[in-house]
Amino acid sequence: MNNIRSDKHDGNGHDVYQTSTVDSLAVEQPLHCPSTKRDLKARHALFIAWGGTVGTGLFITTGKTLATGGPAFLVGSYVFISILVYFILTGVIEMATFLPVRGGSMSRYGHLFVSKSLGFAMGWLYVYSFAILVPFELTACAILIDFWQPGINSAVWITILLVLLVILNVLPVRFYGEAEFLFTGVKLATIIGLLCLSFILFWGGGPDRNRLGFHYWKNPGATKTLILEEDAGRLVAAIATVISSILPFSFTPEMVVGTAAEIRDPSKNVPRVAKHFTWRLVVLFVGSAIGISVICPSDAATLTSGSDAASSPWVAGIKQAGIVNLDSIINAVALVAAWSTGNAFLYLSSRSLHSIAMEGHAPQIFQRCTTKGVPIYAVGATSCVSLLAYMTLNSSSATILNWLLNLVNTGGFLSWVCCSITYIRFRKACEVQGVPKSKLTQRSPLQPYTSWITLLLFSILCLLNGFTVFFPSEWSIASFISAYIGFPAFLVLYFGHRFTNFKEPWAIPSHLVNLQLDPAELDNN
Repeated sequence: MNNIRSDKHDGNGHDVYQTSTVDSLAVEQPLHCPSTKRDLKARHALFIAWGGTVGTGLFITTGKTLATGGPAFLVGSYVFISILVYFILTGVIEMATFLPVRGGSMSRYGHLFVSKSLGFAMGWLYVYSFAILVPFELTACAILIDFWQPGINSAVWITILLVLLVILNVLPVRFYGEAEFLFTGVKLATIIGLLCLSFILFWGGGPDRNRLGFHYWKNPGATKTLILEEDAGRLVAAIATVISSILPFSFTPEMVVGTAAEIRDPSKNVPRVAKHFTWRLVVLFVGSAIGISVICPSDAATLTSGSDAASSPWVAGIKQAGIVNLDSIINAVALVAAWSTGNAFLYLSSRSLHSIAMEGHAPQIFQRCTTKGVPIYAVGATSCVSLLAYMTLNSSSATILNWLLNLVNTGGFLSWVCCSITYIRFRKACEVQGVPKSKLTQRSPLQPYTSWITLLLFSILCLLNGFTVFFPSEWSIASFISAYIGFPAFLVLYFGHRFTNFKEPWAIPSHLVNLQLDPAELDNN
């Protein structure tokens, strides 16, 4: 069955779509305009802001971070990164509410406000970073299921969970919103319950009536050393803890921009999302770090033992307090969190690919959407990357997957550096073109100063990623390449596009930045 509508303009000269129906699936090919739908309700977006990318990073890998630096460095790192991520959030929210374009992503704003080359590099950074994180989360799911069903080949669970992910992402976006609403509710309830438990144990409400207080800050100690001894070792541990703490925060402000592209009434609802996101930083991240530091000693043997529930600092702390039979509950929630996060990353990857296709930086086929507004070909392409999860079934292949994951280890830093540059250029363009403050409804009094701060600090942290490899006792070529491969990959994307488009300016002059987009991109329907 093949039906084609080839009209390119309606009676008023507006663009319309060329529609074809293939195998009973209606697909729209936008000729000039994005075609995703604003079908995310406010409650969807609020819950996505609370827990859209809260996965194994917060439930499991915080244990390794605690073991690296101790409770003081863990809490300090989470506070430090939360402040910097909040600074990033204030900038991206200002841009997203001023121009909440369909198909929006930070790469779109980089393309509009800085240069085509930056938009190109950012776009592909998001596509491969989000896409590679999906098999990472699927692998984590298989490990967590093995907690209950040991002996069954992980390929079985990876296949089942991957099929469910793809099905959910080819449905209209409201189904994604409903799924995240449900999953985030589970994650929120669990984290709040664990925080309450930490508070109870703090005051001695455990089975042994032992008042914990900040006992584990004293024994085994508030801070630890790494590689070196005394103060130098503590400095190394502090930096390593900050870098290790990035994973739960990675790409979280960028998710708000992606949500703005498909949320109803973005000018009203995106600021609400940002407000709730701020509380997420305080309650979920900083609150969890404090709770973990209260109930779990940094020298617990299980913290570095693996990637299942046993290595969770929550489980280690609960066992330390004499509470039994909570392993399965934590494992179940970690499983939900990992699968939900994989779902979010697949959504973000497909929307990023759709966005750069709209900018002309990817094949036009990825512009096409179903009649329900799903970029079906972008979902299909990014889903194929998830097949990398099967590489973990072989030990040598797992090494390759770890190398691929290291592509995204620096991705969060690079993205935030680019977000800072993009906002600084946006702010300059608004000043030069005389945009009234009344139109910039979310302008922060801290900006643009905080963008300069995040530009500097995240640039330094990006260069420090994997810094321990430079100590003689830690040096290896493989570790060096693995830790820093993401940085040259981004530079290849940027300068590759720059050299093939050498006539383009390094940065769009501020007076030529387009701040008046087609109203069709800004509508709320």
